[in-house]
Amino acid sequence: MRLARLPVLFAILALALLLVSGPGTRLDFWHFRTGFTLMTWATYLGLAAAALAALLLLIPRTRRGRAKTLVLGVVLGLAATVMPLLGAYTAKTVPFIHDISTDTTRPPEFVAILPLRADAPNPAAYGGPEVAAAQKAGYPDLRTQMLDLSPADTFARAERAARDMGWEVVAAVPEAGRLEATDTTFWYGFKDDIVIRIEPEGAASRIDIRSVSRVGKSDVGKNAARIRAFIDRLGSQPVAR
Repeated sequence: MRLARLPVLFAILALALLLVSGPGTRLDFWHFRTGFTLMTWATYLGLAAAALAALLLLIPRTRRGRAKTLVLGVVLGLAATVMPLLGAYTAKTVPFIHDISTDTTRPPEFVAILPLRADAPNPAAYGGPEVAAAQKAGYPDLRTQMLDLSPADTFARAERAARDMGWEVVAAVPEAGRLEATDTTFWYGFKDDIVIRIEPEGAASRIDIRSVSRVGKSDVGKNAARIRAFIDRLGSQPVAR
């Protein structure tokens, strides 16, 4: 009976490590790399728990009268690995970059947010042609947007959309057509910065959005997803190629 309970204990420990890895980072209890380490150990423990429980299920003597406990070990062990393994898989399928812009030739530039990024490992300056090429290969759908509204009306809609998405608006400068904001990720509390540039295009408006992570070489697709969500909320259309 003790042997049958061991996978369940491993699985519970794995889930505990997983559940504290993100919130502990978000609350500044430890560095985000420590949070990643805890998540890695959660994955290992979860896999070990599931494998051990599955092995014991195959042995008649250990399975007899303990099948439900062992199945629980398999389920809990695998549950602890879903999020980390999904994140690892996603990281391999998206570009290894953290700076996404709908205009890679003339990316919108940060102004008000620059002091907030002073100690950030990732610079605010755009990475250049290499980053642009990686983005084009991975996110060909992200490009400059058009909206059939005046710049003033477009700016008001963009600011409303940013606030509705829960972003912290750092600067709203309608006369310059520049909106700067920060979005905090849910689990680890990472700070990603956004700058939106709105320019007149005849009677309509030309909109470019840039989203940049403060830490991490890869954003696991988060910045691209954020820009897509903003575009959907804004209701704009991509500039024709």
